[in-house]
Amino acid sequence: MTGTRGGEAAEAFIIEEFDRCKKLGVGAGDEAVAAVMALVGVARSSKAETVAALEAEVNTAVEELKCLDKPYGSLSAACDMFVRYVVTRQRGGGGDDQTAPFSAIKRRLVSRARRFGHICGGARGTIATLCQDFLLDGCTVLVHGHSAAVLDALKLAGASGKRLKVLCTEGRPDGAGMRMAGELAAAGIPARVLLDLAVAYAMSEVDMVLVGADVVTETGGVVGVVGTYQVALVARAMSRPVYVAAESYKFATLYPLGQKDIKQGVRRPVGFGGQLVPRGVDVETAVRDYTPPQHLELLITDLGVLPPPAVGDVLLQLSV
Repeated sequence: MTGTRGGEAAEAFIIEEFDRCKKLGVGAGDEAVAAVMALVGVARSSKAETVAALEAEVNTAVEELKCLDKPYGSLSAACDMFVRYVVTRQRGGGGDDQTAPFSAIKRRLVSRARRFGHICGGARGTIATLCQDFLLDGCTVLVHGHSAAVLDALKLAGASGKRLKVLCTEGRPDGAGMRMAGELAAAGIPARVLLDLAVAYAMSEVDMVLVGADVVTETGGVVGVVGTYQVALVARAMSRPVYVAAESYKFATLYPLGQKDIKQGVRRPVGFGGQLVPRGVDVETAVRDYTPPQHLELLITDLGVLPPPAVGDVLLQLSV
């Protein structure tokens, strides 16, 4: 009989690990990185005595964490990438694993788990550095939403002495652009808030668009904060490049065919400056949309600067 944690004990342990990682500030507040490090803790502390039992314990923890992330977002994608990088590739480790003792197999699995956690934890720093080749001195950048990867890249550019001008869409309904502009201003980077409806009006003065992503699909498209798609459409129509700063743990085997394939989750209330919505009128309150890969120039990731179709290759390599 193996000494695995099961049932409610296993569920409680992974949630405690996740909460502990968040309280410690793992991943600088990124819950996806905290989830990965919690899974590292599960693998390291497991009392399983067989490979099958260890994999089952990890998979149970993954499913429990994914229940916290509805609809499917960056936390779920990171958990699935953990399984691909650590468990699936461990199965494909070769002939040595067929005869190696379980203790050696577990050491390799835990080592891979720690390595993946390290990759996730350093992803934003790598992306910020790679973005510097695109954030040229004197350029005007349009950003949409409040992406930590985008913010870190802009701050690094400002700290290195580059003179940037950043246009932040207001980002209704939660005012994400207001928060982004405030943090940029606090870092000494000139920022201007732009009405969401004024993207086309201002695009002529923009040199590039830089956005983040919640999930990167296998085709290289991105699921992001609502409005990303229309920003990309306007930019493409006016020959402005759209770059996506996205951590590789957000890569996912999703194949949305259109906007209605994107699950929205909890919708936020929308205000209209005190104006009441007429009786019998519905308000569209989508919080996410899907931008197809043909509207994106490049993905700036911790794995390097990739054309959108390369995402499928990365996921394939991790599945064999």
